[in-house]
Amino acid sequence: MRLVDNAELQAFRAEVRDWLRANNPREQRPRGGDVAGQMAFDRAWQRTQYDGGWAGISWPKEHGGRGLTPVEQLIWSEEYASAGCPLVHDSMWMALNHAGHTLIHCGTDEQKAFHLPRILKGEAAWCQGFSEPGAGSDLLSLRTRGEVQGSELVVNGQKTWTTFGHMADYCELLVRTGESGGRHRGLTWVIGDMHAQGLEVRPMRALDGHLHNSECFFDDVRIPLDQVVGEIDEGWSVVLKTLEFERGGAAFSSFCQMAVHLEQLVEQARSEPGPEGLTPAIEDARVGNRIAFARARVQSLRALMYVMVEAAERDIDLGAEGAIMHLPYTELEQEIYSLGVDLAGPRGLIRQGGPAIGWHLLWMKSLSATIAGGTSEIQRNTIGERLLGLPRDR
Repeated sequence: MRLVDNAELQAFRAEVRDWLRANNPREQRPRGGDVAGQMAFDRAWQRTQYDGGWAGISWPKEHGGRGLTPVEQLIWSEEYASAGCPLVHDSMWMALNHAGHTLIHCGTDEQKAFHLPRILKGEAAWCQGFSEPGAGSDLLSLRTRGEVQGSELVVNGQKTWTTFGHMADYCELLVRTGESGGRHRGLTWVIGDMHAQGLEVRPMRALDGHLHNSECFFDDVRIPLDQVVGEIDEGWSVVLKTLEFERGGAAFSSFCQMAVHLEQLVEQARSEPGPEGLTPAIEDARVGNRIAFARARVQSLRALMYVMVEAAERDIDLGAEGAIMHLPYTELEQEIYSLGVDLAGPRGLIRQGGPAIGWHLLWMKSLSATIAGGTSEIQRNTIGERLLGLPRDR
């Protein structure tokens, strides 16, 4: 495949670069348990992008976006990472990259009119209520129940690993409305109000000290039937559309950020002493080899990303191949941040005066990468069965 870097795209890149450098927040996003401060930061940054005309750049123009091409979206992601803008996975990410796209393709006119402007302006955050204690990688085993009672859906059950659930206003909620054990049959995708009566949200503190995820307990939570996206019992088709965005273009921004972090790590290895303390770290064979291998893997993933962009430009459905990037990306993420921790050594734990990048925090967060969105084991099964034609795992 090929990406043509013509004069028009060069001008677009310059426009993106100039705007991001002029508007990138000067203050840092609050850390730890400052939930109110984090919410205010995320919403303000999203509003800044909206006012500047950069919110939902890949959304269709009729829904408030800019209707830009996949190549232009990739350019935005590259420049966003290079400018050192706030980490892409904040409390607004799910709304923009999951809920918004899903509603555009599967929602009613009323749902779109109400929710899409609020998402773009940073007025409403979303979370994903898919995983359960017994239904993580095997999502079809979920047991949270939705019973139709008159004009409402009454929900009972538990969701876990709900990213930014404690900050969210709405939830992409998947419940079983059909027979128990029906697998993909009898599931319903519904817009859940995170402030509804009967819903208890318990934040979960992670290794890095942040509150990334929550447990959500539903006790006779009533949701109007007009909040169902798609049809009752036909939610699996909506789920597939949601995951299509999660494992497609939405992943590009995270990859670009990781690639920039690797280059920052290279510069650090040039200036800091190696394991023996006598020469720069990059001159140590053990460090140099790990950096070289990581760079090679980044380049291979970049080539795969370009294939995905080219397919999207030509409206080609890659099928299972579209999800192949998840496995190597998540494992490389752990390797790069582990290398950052090793290179920083004990200094990496110093809160003041240590390395500019908190490698230990990034590494601790990366530990969940090979679990979230389907474990590495599940990803290998998918590649083996759907792409290589191997027998199904028993």
